[in-house]
Amino acid sequence: MLKTFMTSAAALALGTGVAAADYSLTILHTNDFHARFEPISKYDSGCSAEDNTAGECFGGWARLVNAVKDARARTNNSILVDGGDQFQGTLFYTYYKGKVAAEMMNGLGYDGMTVGNHEFDDGPEVLAGFMASVNFPVLMSNADVSGEPALAGKLAKSTVIERGGEKIGLIGLTPQDTPDLASPGKNITFTEPAGAVQGEVDKLTAEGVNKIVVLSHSGFAVDKVVAANTTGVDVIVGGHSNTLLSNTQDRAVDVYPVMVGDTAIVQAYAYGKFLGELNVTFDDAGKITEAKGEPLLIDGGVPEDETIVARIGELAGPLDEIRNKVVANAAGALEGDRSVCRVEECAMGNLIADAMLARVKDQGIDIAIMNSGGIRASIDAGEVTMGEVLTVLPFQNTLSTFQVSGQTIIDALENGVSQVEEVKGRFPQVAGLKYTWDASVAPNEGRIKEVMVMEGDAFVPIDPAKTYGVASNNFVRNGGDGFKMFTTAENAYDFGPDVADVVAEYMAANGDNAISVEGRITKQ
Repeated sequence: MLKTFMTSAAALALGTGVAAADYSLTILHTNDFHARFEPISKYDSGCSAEDNTAGECFGGWARLVNAVKDARARTNNSILVDGGDQFQGTLFYTYYKGKVAAEMMNGLGYDGMTVGNHEFDDGPEVLAGFMASVNFPVLMSNADVSGEPALAGKLAKSTVIERGGEKIGLIGLTPQDTPDLASPGKNITFTEPAGAVQGEVDKLTAEGVNKIVVLSHSGFAVDKVVAANTTGVDVIVGGHSNTLLSNTQDRAVDVYPVMVGDTAIVQAYAYGKFLGELNVTFDDAGKITEAKGEPLLIDGGVPEDETIVARIGELAGPLDEIRNKVVANAAGALEGDRSVCRVEECAMGNLIADAMLARVKDQGIDIAIMNSGGIRASIDAGEVTMGEVLTVLPFQNTLSTFQVSGQTIIDALENGVSQVEEVKGRFPQVAGLKYTWDASVAPNEGRIKEVMVMEGDAFVPIDPAKTYGVASNNFVRNGGDGFKMFTTAENAYDFGPDVADVVAEYMAANGDNAISVEGRITKQ
């Protein structure tokens, strides 16, 4: 039976008093760190040393160390866990892969982590190397890895840790659509989340564990469904949707924690900008009697650990020559935030699509389609460095060109707008065409109402029977983000230059890069 969704206020008290047998635990949590070891700007991109000194930057490994230290000092019992996606996002991952993440997390003393989809960006082998380097459990319940040699027998579904004399069960959860989002390979089968979680809950309960925390990299919407369709889950520490749950922050999606029946759900945005701090009290039967807390903003008021600052500087040495090179200027801020680009036309999406199309226009390419999930940050006005471009486009995806029918393009756009309500990364930013979609129509049931393609100097209706040349990235061309209709494209070539290099060169040649939103995408 589905539990009733129940949303709390700033602090949720579920009992009238604290009995002698009650047990209190502070759950400190992060998610979607994405290799932001250095401080970030308000745009979630790089932050200059001058701005950092002025106290205008957020997050970073050196601040997180002190934030965790202070939080631990406020409680007798605490755990530190992560909701996935430590990998990918800056040159620190591009250059070092998971080695720096392992060093940071070991140093901070994490107690557990779930596998995020980006942990599979470079295949199971890199994930396995990371797991071998960390001294805490990495978990994933909703997948069968027995056929994958790199992970078989190494990647557990759940684990039990002890804190303050009590056993705490941890269960990992990963997006079911990870094969569409990353590169786990063909040897891993992903399964439905609620059933996988319940199976582990039942196992842990049979072992006498009555305090259970799910580390979920499946998104806020899925977390609420899991909570409603399982029993015995006390807390879900979320990730993947970069959702800010808070009782004080203006941009919060909901309160902290959100209660679904007896389950407390938390998530702390992304990029190390917040440290989640949930204080939970359990009765002797393991039922929550109180759940309250707030994600802590890690702003310039949190001091940096000087030893870690020095270590980051040492690690950054090989990266500086690459990222400090100024490649262009921007007349104004280029919006690349996921909350915008995954639901509507955005300036960064227009820039990237324009750059891809311009690079191959003379090869008979008419259209460019960029998945918004590949756009990872904004760029502010002024000088633009290669490091900033790589923060926006960190995946090392290559420029792909191919030919498909007009109907296939319509189908691709239909896929692209099929998960807008979930703010998924398949939302298409475009160049060489414009489209209109209707949000009132059910997904994949004809949301796309009009597609116009540029021919000469004018837009004309797309011809479903005509063949068009398309530019995208190799991830999309090979079926990523649900674009499976492109896998059978004709004359496909997936080995063009890195899309980040294409964009940097386009910006360098494009003067002031005064990119605007101009009606390429219309929502009815």
